[in-house]
Amino acid sequence: MDVSREERTALLALARYEELVGLADACLADGVAPRVLRSPEVGCVATQVTEPIAGERFLLGDVLAVQAEVELGGARGWAMRLGDDRAAALAAAICDAEVQAGRPRAADVLALCGRVAAREAAADTAEWARLAPTVVEFEELT
Repeated sequence: MDVSREERTALLALARYEELVGLADACLADGVAPRVLRSPEVGCVATQVTEPIAGERFLLGDVLAVQAEVELGGARGWAMRLGDDRAAALAAAICDAEVQAGRPRAADVLALCGRVAAREAAADTAEWARLAPTVVEFEELT
């Protein structure tokens, strides 16, 4: 799967804990030690949305998030995930650095991103299918 770094970090933010930690362990199995540049830090992030009709942005509220940054194989990896799961954020940062450095498990990280993207697309499709019966269509009278 060919994705930008922005897309990759977004998909890693949605990956399951078990997927991330297992893959991060595999990335580190060759003995390279990551240097933690920013240990997992929990905080609040302001969430903005755009109102679809007028196109105006407004603050929806704050959400709990955790971010981490590492250096692995000469490249930096970064991650931010909703919630307070520090281990998953650190694992996601390691996976990001694995791809950034072009290390041996980079293809495995990209494959995980592909699986997460497919899972999210399937969830969206299922959600729309569940909502379809509630759609009200109006006729325009002229």
